[in-house]
Amino acid sequence: MLRGLALLLALLPLPALAERVTIFAAASLAGPLDAASALWEEESGHEAVLSYGGSSTLARQILAGAPADVFLSANAAWMDEVEAAGRIVPGSRRDLWGNALVLVAAAPGALALEDLPSALGGGRLATGLTDSVPAGIYAREALTALGLWDSLAPRLAEADSVRAALAFVALGAAPYGVVYATDAGAEPRVHVVATFPAESHAPITYPGAALTPGAAEAFLAFLETPAARAFFTDAGFTDPPEPAR
Repeated sequence: MLRGLALLLALLPLPALAERVTIFAAASLAGPLDAASALWEEESGHEAVLSYGGSSTLARQILAGAPADVFLSANAAWMDEVEAAGRIVPGSRRDLWGNALVLVAAAPGALALEDLPSALGGGRLATGLTDSVPAGIYAREALTALGLWDSLAPRLAEADSVRAALAFVALGAAPYGVVYATDAGAEPRVHVVATFPAESHAPITYPGAALTPGAAEAFLAFLETPAARAFFTDAGFTDPPEPAR
């Protein structure tokens, strides 16, 4: 009888083993991504480990061999680099969210963007690194399009992530900063004083891709479910921009 029971158990399908999925994510996703990952863990039985940072830093770590399973970038260029190196699972890349670029200050009010150089006074304008951090790249594009770059470039306080630039303003180290709208909404110590025209910079797109097959692909698919998308919508993220034709 025991032998028969053992044979029966051997024929039963084994439950899926829980996997640990390491997610390298743009710093601006902190908050809604934490909530979505917790829900995915609860529903899937897998473990999600989140590592936040500037997209440029994360991409370089991936290219250097860091053991990540998912990459969520704040712009397409750094995802292009990772894809070109053959690091992503074919067919797993997708655009997930959009955002807007805003000017924040510690005090509420409104400011015409053309008045920013004079309003800045002797202070500095906080941004992400304008040659590598997506929020900084978008900021440089917008300031250039508005004819403000030459006067403001020597007066920047550049940070290695958009959340670090946001902290400069929140802590009073810089009077103004250029961040995403969602970052401004997540920090009660800052206020949006102007919004950059969408046409002044490239569309803000957050692409995601799996770097390993299996649970990482399932996690990406989960991010597109209504339950997960609700966290990002509540935080102010938009649908991804339509791809250029």
